[in-house]
Amino acid sequence: MKKVIAFAGTNSKTSINKQLAVYAASLIENAEVSVLDLNDYELPLYGIDYEVEHGIPDNAHSFLNQIKDADGIVLSLAEHNGAYATVFKNIFDWMSRIDGKLWGEKPMLLMATSPGGRGGATVLEIAKGRFPYMGGNIVTDFSLPSFGDNFSEGKISNVELNAELVSKAKKLEEAL
Repeated sequence: MKKVIAFAGTNSKTSINKQLAVYAASLIENAEVSVLDLNDYELPLYGIDYEVEHGIPDNAHSFLNQIKDADGIVLSLAEHNGAYATVFKNIFDWMSRIDGKLWGEKPMLLMATSPGGRGGATVLEIAKGRFPYMGGNIVTDFSLPSFGDNFSEGKISNVELNAELVSKAKKLEEAL
């Protein structure tokens, strides 16, 4: 059975992106899904001086090992001021110090959602442009606009958007 990790690029305890990632991962058949939480991998802010003085923290290695041990990735990015959430950028930076190709060419369903009508489109475009240089194998991507209007009771309530995500999850499943 294939192993898939799902997580949100945020440390919000009530993350809408985590809800979306968990739902998307549930659509993948014949896979063992592990949901990761960035709160379990607390790290100091990346800085070269810190790295030189203290080395790379164990939590950066632990999170990277989760990626390396997985067959696929479901990631939903939170958008803060049009970019990655600080906590995601920080773990991303730490992991890149261990392995510049940190995503390891693992098939990935890359997503974003937000309360607004653009659904995190800006951060999604940033990641789609950056991740391939870092070993990212983005099989497909998905943006869910207006989270509060389109997601309830643990799933997408909009029929068309749900069908689109089901199709995207199937693409990831086929790539595993």
